[in-house]
Amino acid sequence: MKWTIHTNENVLDQQHEYLAASTWHQPVVSGFSKELDDQMKGGLTELIKEGDIEAKSRQITVLPTLGALSAKRIIFSGLGKESNLSFEELRECFGVLGKTLKKKKVSSLAIALDSYKGKNFDATDVAQALIEGITLAMYEFEGYKKKSNVPDVALEELHIYSKHDAKELEAALEVGEALADGTNEARTLVNMPSNLLTSVKMADYAQEMAERHGFDIEILGKEEIEEMGMGALLAVNQGSEIPPRMIVMKHQVTEQWDDVLALVGKGITFDTGGYSIKPKDGIVGMKADMGGAAAVLGAMEIIGRLKPEQNVMAVIAATDNMISHKAFKPDDVITSMSGKTIEILNTDAEGRLVLADAVTYAKQHGADYLVDVATLTGGVVVALGLDKTGALTNNEPLFEKVLEASVEAGEFIWQLPYTEGDRKRVRNSPVADLNNSPGRDGHALFAGAFIGEFTEGTPWVHLDIAGTATTKSAHLLGPAGGTGAMARTLALLTEQFVLERTEK
Repeated sequence: MKWTIHTNENVLDQQHEYLAASTWHQPVVSGFSKELDDQMKGGLTELIKEGDIEAKSRQITVLPTLGALSAKRIIFSGLGKESNLSFEELRECFGVLGKTLKKKKVSSLAIALDSYKGKNFDATDVAQALIEGITLAMYEFEGYKKKSNVPDVALEELHIYSKHDAKELEAALEVGEALADGTNEARTLVNMPSNLLTSVKMADYAQEMAERHGFDIEILGKEEIEEMGMGALLAVNQGSEIPPRMIVMKHQVTEQWDDVLALVGKGITFDTGGYSIKPKDGIVGMKADMGGAAAVLGAMEIIGRLKPEQNVMAVIAATDNMISHKAFKPDDVITSMSGKTIEILNTDAEGRLVLADAVTYAKQHGADYLVDVATLTGGVVVALGLDKTGALTNNEPLFEKVLEASVEAGEFIWQLPYTEGDRKRVRNSPVADLNNSPGRDGHALFAGAFIGEFTEGTPWVHLDIAGTATTKSAHLLGPAGGTGAMARTLALLTEQFVLERTEK
């Protein structure tokens, strides 16, 4: 999408097919609405009073101007009460606008940006919410159907009218676009079928990203993984014909590689459950079991574009979990990269195994802080539903940073308990240091606690996105399918580190 910022022109004097403006739930028409009302000879006030223009939040009204204005049609975005409007809600209002533009096949739009400003937001906030909201909402996975001869119409031109400083608006627009594009990249990865997005293809994708953004990158193949002794990742990969990959990308901004934030993603490109095989209904959709890896890759796309002053490392363990005569089995004992031995009680509890080696490798690469993200357990869905990400931590200050980032991203996180009792359960094995599945009760807690055994005191937050990585129905900021959950949170987390350092 190409945007043009107009700071010295009145949008009401310009000819456009569509003009977007806001309506607030207030009795007095003022500001830009007053200018509109004057040109419409009081018609705007009358239409609002009679309910023909909706002022409620997240509501859209499209009206032809019938020659009363230079623009042919106005799209009014209802914003509700000015004092109640949050940034998240403003972004969703723009999401509804984006869906309307997509439905009406609008290719060019003018927007009276300053009409959206309120007590809680300046023009730069509105600019970021505008691009972020409409770009997320207009996302569509192209898929693999035979293409229609009728070309799709997308929003190609955006004319932004504001009295605010153009450079500041440009910077805000770039932030909003990066956040949305990174999330949409993660969505596309989650939506791809596993025969097309294998561990090898995921590594290729990471390689291209690294070259595009100037990241350092290391990709370990199966021989290197064997040499490094990553027995947990290798066990999960045992039944597959496709070799595993361990992917490491680094965004380094200081001469010394210190104060490093590591983002660790589970990259199970398809999960059969192994010999603890999933039922026929549960196995459908397991192409999305790499949602954690997708979130990390989406975050790195954002980081590559915004270039925060924070050392960041992405670590992704990628494989599928298949069944064959070579596959690992319940009762097997394996040795992880850390040297800890693990009794396998459930081959469908494979995500925590690959994350164990990924966390260990991140620590070897100098990670000072760890955040892992994974579609890890059905237990978190039972506990929190499909719209909340579950979290465990061994470090409250780090969790507070993650939480602040999630609030800014509009991605709900709920902290779960992490107790000595949970740790004892994963350490309870007669034949090994750990077991990978202590039981169904508290399943989400045990899965996180298992990963915690490999952090060895490094500040760590675990994010279980089993419920939030996909959605079965369209929502205000996107369609059904992959959501890109946590991509924006992880990227914005880097800003929390920068902010804290600046304040000190």
